[in-house]
Amino acid sequence: MNSSEEIAVAGMSAGRSALRMGPAELVQAAAMARRFYLEGKSKIQIAEEFGVSRFKVARVLETALERDLVRIEIRVPAELDAERSDALRARYGLRHAVVVESPAEDDESPDPENLGEVAADLLGELVAEGDVLGLAWGRSTIHMAAALDRLPPCTVVQLTGVYDAGTAERGSVEAVRRAAQVSGGEAHPIYAPMLLPDPATAAALRSQTGIARAFDYFDKVTVACVSIGSWEPGISTVHDMLTEEERAHYATLGVAAEMSAHLFDAEGRRIGRDLGERCITVEADRLRRIPEVVAIAGGQRKAAAIGAVLRSGLVTSLVTDRSAADYLLTEFSPGPRPALDRKDPDTGTDAR
Repeated sequence: MNSSEEIAVAGMSAGRSALRMGPAELVQAAAMARRFYLEGKSKIQIAEEFGVSRFKVARVLETALERDLVRIEIRVPAELDAERSDALRARYGLRHAVVVESPAEDDESPDPENLGEVAADLLGELVAEGDVLGLAWGRSTIHMAAALDRLPPCTVVQLTGVYDAGTAERGSVEAVRRAAQVSGGEAHPIYAPMLLPDPATAAALRSQTGIARAFDYFDKVTVACVSIGSWEPGISTVHDMLTEEERAHYATLGVAAEMSAHLFDAEGRRIGRDLGERCITVEADRLRRIPEVVAIAGGQRKAAAIGAVLRSGLVTSLVTDRSAADYLLTEFSPGPRPALDRKDPDTGTDAR
């Protein structure tokens, strides 16, 4: 981007915007403005590229003018990288991709807290009144829930058991309660460990009234938030819960990533399906049917794992940081990816 470009998209400060525009709206407005004003593309061409109607393109451009978002150059808040976001969305066929700044170079911890803050804004944009919001266990989803300050009235359901039942108050159970409190809707937490010793114990827990009630909501979930882990200590919850022998076994199968207790190889294929029989978690097939699945994950140590999960086709949107985005855009190939068969809420058409 150079100083000769003559459009600007602004409007969200480093926090919450007075206009209440979410990060995906800002990123999309920037991309559409660039196509229309700088590249000379028609509204029909833009609509085809983004998988929306030309009427929605017209509304976005009109809103940009009305709210004084169009200025001298394409510019979004410092914490959002519009160009990387747009490139990542297009490269991986995502509905939304939001790239935020990476933490300081000496901070190698995955999923910096600012991912959760931006994801909280994104949820406020994506969730509609009457939706069912599903939250899977993960540090990033916990950070997201803590940052929530607005949600339309909706039901919130927990999609996985907890890493440690003894810390439920500080983990996913509390995240579900927090989201429900903000939205004013019902909460359906799961008071059970994510991983059990054997399939029989897991099956018995799934039949318990409270857990069964939460599972009944899985097919009604319209927006889900998940985390992604790479197969190494401290970066994958499942890795840390298994024995050394079990870790070695799944390593021989080529595990590269984990999401909601589902394991994937580098090509995005699910492996180690027997593990799911011991877990309290939403099934992968149910995840695939959810219209919007937002993954929150970042950091160089998770970059390859994020790519593997994107290849699986289970994720429709991603909130990540520049470090992971650069890897996904330059060093990782999207590879074959199942078509997103979820329908875009604006057009009723394929999200891609």
